[in-house]
Amino acid sequence: MLNDSGTRTKGQVFSVGSGSIYAYGVLDSGYKWDLTDEEAYELGRRAIYHATFRDGASGGIIRVYHIKETGWVKISEQDCMDLHYMYQEQEKAKPSA
Repeated sequence: MLNDSGTRTKGQVFSVGSGSIYAYGVLDSGYKWDLTDEEAYELGRRAIYHATFRDGASGGIIRVYHIKETGWVKISEQDCMDLHYMYQEQEKAKPSA
């Protein structure tokens, strides 16, 4: 992978940009080799959300694309704040430990 600053890096999971440190936390905790497409989309969505929500330079729209050998497919495009409130409600609905 060649990132936005021209650094060449080996690996399977990447994040670039000013919010990437937030995205990496989500990716590192949720990535596994056998993710379904839906699980991978949600992991990517959450990673981008965390980067966008915590980093003011990361924009406000979370766009998820699936890159395939035949080209790319747009999966979703959501406002960061819509996801924020949705994730907040999901956390409230979780049973207490």
